[in-house]
Amino acid sequence: MSRPFLKMNGLGNDFVVVEARSAPFSPTAAEVRAIANRASGIGCDQLIVIEPGKGADARVRFWNADGEEVSACGNGTRCVGWLLMQSSGKDAVAIETKAGRLTAQRAGERLVSVDMGKPGLDWRDIPLAREQDTRSLDVTLFEDPSLATSPGCVSMGNPHVVFFTHDIEAVPIAAAGPLIERHPLFPEQVNVGFAQVLGRDRIRLRVFERGAGLTQACGTGACAALVAAARRDLTDRTATLMLDGGELLIEWRDDDHVIMTGPAAVDFAGELP
Repeated sequence: MSRPFLKMNGLGNDFVVVEARSAPFSPTAAEVRAIANRASGIGCDQLIVIEPGKGADARVRFWNADGEEVSACGNGTRCVGWLLMQSSGKDAVAIETKAGRLTAQRAGERLVSVDMGKPGLDWRDIPLAREQDTRSLDVTLFEDPSLATSPGCVSMGNPHVVFFTHDIEAVPIAAAGPLIERHPLFPEQVNVGFAQVLGRDRIRLRVFERGAGLTQACGTGACAALVAAARRDLTDRTATLMLDGGELLIEWRDDDHVIMTGPAAVDFAGELP
């Protein structure tokens, strides 16, 4: 039986979104990889499935392009939030994820704000293989002079390590990303962010995503980068994150919640074979 889908993107971070509230859809890892394959499949960074929610507007599940199910996806949550608000006429919706319950709100024409919850800052939250100060790791993950500072770690429902550099264009992301992603310090692997602070309210960011590679944008990565920068007093608690695909506004509020605001777009509709 064929299954309708929408191809969506948040700042170029692209998704195949499948509605499964009326009929279950539980893809295997091989099926996810086939769908995500850009040469022979539809092509995407993540597969997203929308399921019935218990006390929420929907439950959402995420799979990376390598077939692994993950707990969180910021840009994907924003896209799903926009879909749910469009279909229901609501201005705010509640979304269940493996990382917890999230709230999405309208923030303008095709703009959505998502309360991503509180960041995890303890070494066990990431998780790390051993105790570390997550503000600034005391460990060498990759020998390269362009990564001038010890990285910080933040969990946004998924693990992130954030390096701060003076010249992001000089960072060998293709070489560094895969090695750091699978470093023994990260038992569940890790999303690898490379950040250049341009001002108290602006950060340039590129992210090598766990299981997907270098993407145009990473919502949870943007949240993690802002938190990591603010913890080291490199920025204020609100900043614009400049990613390859566009900009996200990230706010780390005084109540410890991280708010992400950015666009959601529909590319096309189709049917899975």
